[in-house]
Amino acid sequence: MSTDLNATGLGATDLSTTELGTTDLSPTDLNATGLGTTDLGTTDLGTTDLGATDLGATDLGATDLGATDLGATASARVPRPEQRATDPAAAEGPAVDVARASDRGARIAAVAIALVWHVAIGLPALLGAWPTLAAPTVVAAGWLAACAIGGYAAHRLLHGLLPPALPLAAALLVVDAAVFAAAGREQLFAAANWAWTGLAWFFVVVLWSRRIRWMIVLLAGHAVIALAALVGDGATAPADLTRYAMYVYGTSSLPVAVFTGAAVIATLARERADTATATFAVRAERDAAERAWADRRARLALVGGAAEQVLAELADGRADPTDPLVQRRCVLAATRLRRLIAESDDVPDPLLHELRAAADLAERNGLPIELIAIGTPPPLPVEIRRRLADPLAAALADATGWARLTVVANPQEVVISLVTPDVDGPAAVDAPADPVGEQVEHVLERDGEIRWTQTRWRRP
Repeated sequence: MSTDLNATGLGATDLSTTELGTTDLSPTDLNATGLGTTDLGTTDLGTTDLGATDLGATDLGATDLGATDLGATASARVPRPEQRATDPAAAEGPAVDVARASDRGARIAAVAIALVWHVAIGLPALLGAWPTLAAPTVVAAGWLAACAIGGYAAHRLLHGLLPPALPLAAALLVVDAAVFAAAGREQLFAAANWAWTGLAWFFVVVLWSRRIRWMIVLLAGHAVIALAALVGDGATAPADLTRYAMYVYGTSSLPVAVFTGAAVIATLARERADTATATFAVRAERDAAERAWADRRARLALVGGAAEQVLAELADGRADPTDPLVQRRCVLAATRLRRLIAESDDVPDPLLHELRAAADLAERNGLPIELIAIGTPPPLPVEIRRRLADPLAAALADATGWARLTVVANPQEVVISLVTPDVDGPAAVDAPADPVGEQVEHVLERDGEIRWTQTRWRRP
């Protein structure tokens, strides 16, 4: 059989394992078409689809898919998971958009509660009880210091940054101790001692996005300072200690709930965003695989139309390899096969790549050819590239003596011309019609000496 193919001009290389692969034309497909596995061996539609390069780029190397038949265990290097940023607003990627929005909403709420409570509740109580405070100036200075610390932390939070937790927390504890010492026994449990109720909200703002244990530590320090003030003022009666316990619980539970709830909601939102992203990625991969399968089936149909009939006739002995007409059909089929294989390659200029593939096959068959390219073709759909290249590839199959292929391209138009000596006989057949045929013009002229073939595409 190889002698017949060489005599027709296809050669062993044109339809060898380098041209076609094993996925699209399985032995069942070949037997169904009557070609058998002898005519095309283990060949299929190009190594581009499932070749060694694609497998090599992944973790499935030659050991995994080699002669061991998956029997051996291949060692795999498991990558370490990427650590997340501590601040959700500083993370990158689409998966954290929902978490970032949720976290920003919680930040605004925490800042608003802290500042409104400090101004709307703490300040009027401080001014109203000014004469009864032990050291009102110290209490007012503490109020201003807490306001400045909270304002700075709020500014950073609202601009997507975390405040420096340690120095600000230490400063708040100093303010806490000063206010409790300056409030006096009479105002120890009153609203004028604003540190009881308002300072915990500043703890929330300062410790935002930190671990909950630091919030508990800071509230424990606040409780110890309050207890020390009670002991220092002599308020150690059971009623005073009971009020102290109620105040500690009442002023700490809500800030802790807000602090914990915001962190949990942001985490859940991030996880749901991750899940949604992974789901969409799986769907996209599935859709891409389905499109790739459909493209391979479409190329299989094109290959069957280009080579199936002539190869079946050669295999059955109904075609004579020495017949010039059979040789012409084989060369035309080989040219189309080569262009179809080049069509799926990932290259910067697909159209020029496909034309070079057809020109290379013509040169290997002994035809001197000159390829001239002026300009860079714009990105074109595969259907338009087929309409542009197929008539030229078919004309190259008929060419004898010499050929000159010219490509002139700009963003709005692509013109491909082929000039060859004219020969007797019918011209090569056009490519099959398709929906984009109106966008591509095909012109064929001959005068007995020169045959001129041109295809032109204009942007609509």
